[in-house]
Amino acid sequence: MERTAIRRRLTWQTGTVTEVREETSTARTIALDVPDWPGHLAGQHLDVRLTAPDGYRASRSYSIASAWTGEGIELTVEQVPDGEVSPYLVDVLKVGDPLEIRGPVGGWFVWKPEQPGPVQLIGGGSGVVPLMAMLRAHSAAGSTAPARLLYSVRRPASVIYVSDLKDVAMSEEVAITFAYTREAPPGESREPKRIDAELLKSVAFQPGDEPTTYVCGPTPFVETVADLLVAAGHDPARVRTERFGPTGGPR
Repeated sequence: MERTAIRRRLTWQTGTVTEVREETSTARTIALDVPDWPGHLAGQHLDVRLTAPDGYRASRSYSIASAWTGEGIELTVEQVPDGEVSPYLVDVLKVGDPLEIRGPVGGWFVWKPEQPGPVQLIGGGSGVVPLMAMLRAHSAAGSTAPARLLYSVRRPASVIYVSDLKDVAMSEEVAITFAYTREAPPGESREPKRIDAELLKSVAFQPGDEPTTYVCGPTPFVETVADLLVAAGHDPARVRTERFGPTGGPR
């Protein structure tokens, strides 16, 4: 049975685009109907494959943005300049089109409703995508585990999931903090700068809270935040990381 499940996850299958939503000027959410999808855990990713008319193929990994509810899946893709796959997904793909996918993939960077203790999520840019899946899974499960999201983003116009995050912020169990690095909105008390030890101390769960912390984003961002967490006394075994970009994995 286990071998069958693994083989199924490693087999390419074709989904159909059922909806596309613009998140920002460079990011788009794609909803897919995948009849043979086996289900997934919040934080997992999948592979997308495109095939050109001449037979050339290109594939990339993308985090799954949705919690598994038994009906369809969603990806949120940020366009990468000069990319082979993301420009097509963001600018060309339309409702009704087929899309080859394979997955789900990953077993470490996942959140499960039965996990004990607080949940700290820290995302940089499009690294918020798998964290959004975790927040959605948290809500769908009716979890009472305290959860916090620290979202590092260049400017307000770059925020992915604006309306969804507003809805999440209304929950008594979830606190959301934005760390703007280039341009802050009017009235923001913190000047634009990267996440630092002071911010983590003021808005994130502390080591004594024994949170499970998930950090996702570009490799330099993830390494910096993970180092700050460990230096502050967090147990490295409870800090889970996911990198993307030229030297990382899912986007």
